[in-house]
Amino acid sequence: MDKRIFSKNCNLSSYTTIKVGGVAEYFAEPRSIDEFSHLIKWANVNRQKCQIIGAGSNLLINNIFIKGLVLCTKKMKSLTIDPYSGIVEAEAGVMLPTLSNSLAKNGLQGGEWAIGIPGTLGGAIYMNAGTDNLSLAKNLISVKVINNKTHKKLEIEKKDINFEYRFSSFQKNDFTIISARLHFEPNGNLEKLFKKTKNNLKLKTDTQPYHQPSFGSVFKNPENNYAAKLIDEMGLKGYKIGGAEISTMHSNFIVNTSSASSRDIYELITVIQQKVLQNKGIFLQPEVRMIGFDYPY
Repeated sequence: MDKRIFSKNCNLSSYTTIKVGGVAEYFAEPRSIDEFSHLIKWANVNRQKCQIIGAGSNLLINNIFIKGLVLCTKKMKSLTIDPYSGIVEAEAGVMLPTLSNSLAKNGLQGGEWAIGIPGTLGGAIYMNAGTDNLSLAKNLISVKVINNKTHKKLEIEKKDINFEYRFSSFQKNDFTIISARLHFEPNGNLEKLFKKTKNNLKLKTDTQPYHQPSFGSVFKNPENNYAAKLIDEMGLKGYKIGGAEISTMHSNFIVNTSSASSRDIYELITVIQQKVLQNKGIFLQPEVRMIGFDYPY
């Protein structure tokens, strides 16, 4: 295999938005679907564990040596939009803010909410990421995937995918997302779309610690409740372990104030869970994916 395609012993901290991470034995950023499937196949043939990351915005990677291959999709960012039919084809590495802006420019409605979410399309489908009751699942037509076992590419219709709150069947099956077809409402008023998109971004930056390294939301909201409200009621806003702090702006955010280690962040997540469980009887489920921890993920 062409050795230039991947690097060895790559520090992953610059590939996560919270800026911590271990060292990947092998690391690659494929630029095309062919390169991507070639790398997945290489990992399988060589019996290497293969882990996929997107923008690293919802990811805590332990500060250890991560065996096997880590693939980052961010360079797979082909995006085609048909402004007349509202059909969008996008590769897994397309960033949601890029998608949101492009939709608005083409007069397509329904993607304004995605402007402030610093993740990739593939990650957003995998996690069923969203805000309030909005997520990409609503606009999805189908997803193209690679079967990790057979290396065949196939297209899965939306009706065959199970989406729940912050969950998709991709978290349980053996498929890797490579691209998606979506549909958004065409012929929108450009001025209104730009205004709504801009307001959504302003709302995010006004209420969330955008200027500091963080994950976005750490915990899923429990049924009929809000994680941030529960953490607030525990008086944990501003609570710190090492360089990790519960944001004073939004308590469902953990920020890396300077030199937080993955251990600091992991311990802070655990402290929040224990305090809320002891006082409220509610176990907060992390929304954050973890790599390299003995966490049930």
